[in-house]
Amino acid sequence: MKAFFDDITRYTDLNHPIQRTVAMVLIAAVLFLVFMGVRRLVVGRLTKTAPLTRTPWDDVFSGFLKTTKKFFIAALSLLIASEVLPPMDKSALWVHRLVFLALIVQLSLWGGLVITIWVDRSHDPSDMAKATTMRAIGFIVRLCLYVTLLLWALDNFGVNITALVTGLGVGGIAVALAVQNILGDLFASLTIVLDKPFVIGDYIVVTADHQGTIEHIGLKTTRVRSLTGEQLIFPNADLLQSRIRNFRRMQERRQSFFFGVTYDTPAEKLREIPTAVKKIVEAEAPLTRFERAHFTTFASSSLNFEVVFWTMSPDLKAMMDVHQKINIALLEYCAREQIEFAFPTQTVYQYNYDGTPTEA
Repeated sequence: MKAFFDDITRYTDLNHPIQRTVAMVLIAAVLFLVFMGVRRLVVGRLTKTAPLTRTPWDDVFSGFLKTTKKFFIAALSLLIASEVLPPMDKSALWVHRLVFLALIVQLSLWGGLVITIWVDRSHDPSDMAKATTMRAIGFIVRLCLYVTLLLWALDNFGVNITALVTGLGVGGIAVALAVQNILGDLFASLTIVLDKPFVIGDYIVVTADHQGTIEHIGLKTTRVRSLTGEQLIFPNADLLQSRIRNFRRMQERRQSFFFGVTYDTPAEKLREIPTAVKKIVEAEAPLTRFERAHFTTFASSSLNFEVVFWTMSPDLKAMMDVHQKINIALLEYCAREQIEFAFPTQTVYQYNYDGTPTEA
């Protein structure tokens, strides 16, 4: 092709810089239209066939073509045209720098696409812990890619990278001292992502007033949706220094409750109550596991029993449903056995001076 254009140059007046530049631009325009047409044709074909195949490579290739920007295709066309018909002045240097700059931007887009595909395909979407970790790793890899491409671009434009990196190191210390709180939250977010004390979707309790479901783990803050609907925002460093209760990681729930019966309940029925409660709890198996039931306290107006059992699901609603069935069954048992539940009462006895009861 170069020989062909050399022949054209020999028989035409393309030795003038302006005319030569115009010819080079026209060649680049033709190449740009050809490349855009091929790109549109291939993308259209892949869009139809990619969903019908099992291999992911056609989807990846289609994504690469869709991410390829027009400015990169234009710069590539200009580069080819400058190689076929080289400029006669020093503009060739600027052409190569322009193409290199377009290449750097396009590489950042392609690299971001590769990282996104890698992050999405490296974990199960239902595994929130690994999803959180992979997002953080993807951010770090993407940041390293952008910094590397930026330094490469500056080096090719004649900037002294060694002096720049040294200056950034000295200035970075001053910046780190000025933004140490922000950096503390940043490193805390990395600790949260790597150590995974909680992940998105976990229900946590920080204090009695601060509890809810994790919605987002950011570089500086973690956002929690409370039970009453508002969003709670915690700085990562403060949250990591708190005592956190993570309820989602429970394998089972322990539940205890008390109930009291009246003092006039016969002793033989008091002995039967723990056995009856055990049968009531075990009737809900395999959702429950009975632990104990005991007569514990002589209270001011009742004889108190304590019952402890486990629900084999960490779900709060499932535990409350089981507890409700146990309470209703306990009420039915006491009604059958004519055992009365106690409530706060006081009985006043009056006596005469001689010790005899006063008549009402």
